Amino acid sequence: MKLEICTANFQSAVNAQQAGAQRIELCSELAVGGITPSYGFMKQVSEKIDIPVMVLIRPRSGDFIYSKDEFEIMLKDINICKEFGFQGVVAGVLNPDFTIDVERTKLLVETATPLEFTFHRAFDHVINPLEAVEQLVAMGVGRILTSGQSEKAIDGLENLIDYQKVAGKKLIILPGGGIHAENCSAFAKAGFLEIHASATQILTQTDRQKIPMNSAKFLAENSIAVSSEAAIKNILSLLNE
Repeated sequence: MKLEICTANFQSAVNAQQAGAQRIELCSELAVGGITPSYGFMKQVSEKIDIPVMVLIRPRSGDFIYSKDEFEIMLKDINICKEFGFQGVVAGVLNPDFTIDVERTKLLVETATPLEFTFHRAFDHVINPLEAVEQLVAMGVGRILTSGQSEKAIDGLENLIDYQKVAGKKLIILPGGGIHAENCSAFAKAGFLEIHASATQILTQTDRQKIPMNSAKFLAENSIAVSSEAAIKNILSLLNE
């Protein structure tokens, strides 16, 4: 069984390689489910990490329903991944009704070719997962990263097994979400070929905390924070009085 490690900083990528992981998923900001890593981060990894790398293509946190501009950013990021020679990308787009945006996901897959393509955990939001598996098989997607529509993959194990039955050998179901040493063997026994884990530990860098930079109001999964044009104009008008 292959182990893919989700790495949100360079040291994690180094640790994954040194520990013997077969592949990494590269992203930033695990606290919001991961977003696309910076250009500099990708370049550093391309130069110093030898194991296969899959790069998360997610332009922001929140939902998976993207504007035209956001989608163009995703296409540009995929092309950067191709330039760096990474093994593949991890991406996906949904419609507002929580179905797969087939047209735009197809374009992501086509743009990524010949890189591997993993449809990410937007899959866990779809309303008909078995139908979605069939759609993704038809698009040529290589694998689906999913927790079986449960908070933890171990709780969605039966769903994951059903997805793999539908996919057969045409697509790999990649269980991910709360997988660790105590439950990883359950996925091997169920016949899965790969698993995805972050294997994180929290390291305290200082012994004091100053003003917090986190803002809980920005972390809602079903909304995004956007700078308001009206609010900006209002501030400027007051400054110019």
